Amino acid sequence: MDVIVAGAGPAGLTLAHELALGGAEVVVVERLTERVEQTKGGAIQPRTAELLDARGLLDPIIERAHARPTVGGHFAGLPVELDCTPWNTRNPYPIGIPQWRIEEVLENAAIARGAQVLRGREITAVSQDADGVAVAADGELRARYLVACDGAHSTVRKLLGLPFPGRSGTFKSVLADIRLSSVSELVPKAAGHMSTLTREVEQYWGMLVPTGGDKYRFTFGKLDEVDTAESDEAIQQALTALYGPTVLAEVLTRSRFGDSTRQLEQYRHGRVLFAGDAAHVHSPLGGQGLNLGVQEAINLGWKLAATIAGWAPEGLLDTYHAERHPKAARVLHHTSAQRVLATPKPSEDVLALREIFADMLSLPDTNRFIAGMMSGLDDETRVPDFDLVTAGGPTRLAELLRPGRGVLVDLTGSAHLPEEWADRVDLVRGKASQDFDAILLRPDGAACWRGEGPLEPALRATFG
Repeated sequence: MDVIVAGAGPAGLTLAHELALGGAEVVVVERLTERVEQTKGGAIQPRTAELLDARGLLDPIIERAHARPTVGGHFAGLPVELDCTPWNTRNPYPIGIPQWRIEEVLENAAIARGAQVLRGREITAVSQDADGVAVAADGELRARYLVACDGAHSTVRKLLGLPFPGRSGTFKSVLADIRLSSVSELVPKAAGHMSTLTREVEQYWGMLVPTGGDKYRFTFGKLDEVDTAESDEAIQQALTALYGPTVLAEVLTRSRFGDSTRQLEQYRHGRVLFAGDAAHVHSPLGGQGLNLGVQEAINLGWKLAATIAGWAPEGLLDTYHAERHPKAARVLHHTSAQRVLATPKPSEDVLALREIFADMLSLPDTNRFIAGMMSGLDDETRVPDFDLVTAGGPTRLAELLRPGRGVLVDLTGSAHLPEEWADRVDLVRGKASQDFDAILLRPDGAACWRGEGPLEPALRATFG
């Protein structure tokens, strides 16, 4: 076995798909016996949508997504939509979809590539040596590498005794998927911008989002309590306080969440690597967590597969930490800022800050900056998807990336790909309206050469 992935959430399943696409033998070990059908993590940000599109995984996700108007994202729930259209993307709006539906698509895709998913296997021990990692999970599994994608309470992280520095949470709130048998006029009839859905009444704050038929996603907390109860009675009391004569019919799923802010200092420990919530936790404001994990998996997948295949240049695997740790740290930073602005019990000073910040978000340049940060579209290595015409007909950049190989796009007919890289890089000649003559893309779509200077050093540094 090449890689054991701990955890069958979005990060773990995306990673399994990427590794299998790169030719690695991979098994996913999941503690739960079946997928939890809960709406948590219910938004795919524009940059994540682009990366999934580059693997042919976006269309089946959109087919399962909630029907909703084209509504921009938010920063701290302020009443100004974030506009991603200036970032030149085909997917400028967050896609609302239950996390379990995303997992369904990703698991099907990973299995189709040859990955195995073993459910009901709880990890109880981890050890590593110079050649690989051994995992006890109702029997021993051994692989060359282990990647922990097993969530905020990561068993692997705890078994290795790794510190998880940061800040403890200040509250626990409730997220429940529910059915209602009776609704008041205050209950929203359609999803929309977060600022139009959030309510604060007496000692409660909450948000009720329609998810189809009589089903809703209900998020709520109590202003005067650090730890909110999640019983049926507590949910009904919150519904009544926030929405009047609204009657709970059934609780489908329930969980609690907080605003702890923590991050591993290193994402690699020998032959064990970390991704997703196992590597970092933060406030859920802005729908960042699921997206961070998927983006990390796509960054890591091809690098680990290349290392296993033997063609990775020295140090390639360590660039995973170097590239992704700062991006997660930035998310921890801006979700901490959002936590101040979105506090349910704002002081007069915070109210003043909200008003000023909302005015600033109404300015195009400020809105573009925050939209790029929240969506992930401001990645400096990103190349927006574009149409081009090749000898084989019209196509677009995302489709060229689907085999999971490097791509050298030549728009002048003069670029040359040395034969020694032909087994891992595709040369595509075509015509397109772009501000470059040629560009070299990694398997994850990141640009590593833009036609300036000699090509071979970039090929050597990235593809061995």
